[in-house]
Amino acid sequence: MAKLPFTNDIRTLRFLAGEMTQAELGEKIGVTRQTIAAIEQGKYSPSLEAAFRIAHIFGKPLEEVFLWDTESGDAD
Repeated sequence: MAKLPFTNDIRTLRFLAGEMTQAELGEKIGVTRQTIAAIEQGKYSPSLEAAFRIAHIFGKPLEEVFLWDTESGDAD
């Protein structure tokens, strides 16, 4: 499986939000804990809707949660 062209700060944001669990975040956005774990680990690309929901939960713009990796992604 190829590495996704972006990383994310979900784990850090969960910690800063009172140590929110993966299950709690999943429940808030309508996905499973396993889905949150896979997104955090870069093994699964969230839908655009899920990505926006995650950013909204933490009160952050999308680009502060999901970071484009210019080394592995084609930024052009």
